[in-house]
Amino acid sequence: MNKNRRAIYPGTFDPLTLGHLDIVERSSTMFDEIIVAIGDNPNKNPLFSIEERITMITQATAHLKNIKVIKFHSLLVDLSTELDANIVIRGIRSATDFEYEQQMGYANVSLKKELETIYLMPKLEYSFISSSVVRAILKFGGEIDHLVPKSILNEIKSKGKK
Repeated sequence: MNKNRRAIYPGTFDPLTLGHLDIVERSSTMFDEIIVAIGDNPNKNPLFSIEERITMITQATAHLKNIKVIKFHSLLVDLSTELDANIVIRGIRSATDFEYEQQMGYANVSLKKELETIYLMPKLEYSFISSSVVRAILKFGGEIDHLVPKSILNEIKSKGKK
């Protein structure tokens, strides 16, 4: 049976960074379809609305033909069942990230044994970038051109000025 390989890359992506884009681009060569699933969690107090994040990620990944961007407001295991996708992609930058992601991966497997998590490290030059770093720099008017995709830089900067 030739089954399409579909993977979910979940996250808040507030905003999408070059590290995130690196993970999307690299994983897009490994799977037939990557579903970038944006967690709709207002408790995180995001800078960008879910609609803005969907638009920016769609724009930044337009050059990739096997990417789908969606929002979700459920358990990841429920989303994976709904989408018939038993592979989760997670980016890790450090040992601290790995410990957290490993714990989440084990929790997900305890709920759905077929769910596999694949951990990818961003390229070295992106290893220090996080959405929270971008938001902090943006808050104080610092330069973020080297941290986010050029295709969405203006949207991110304009939001940071508000």
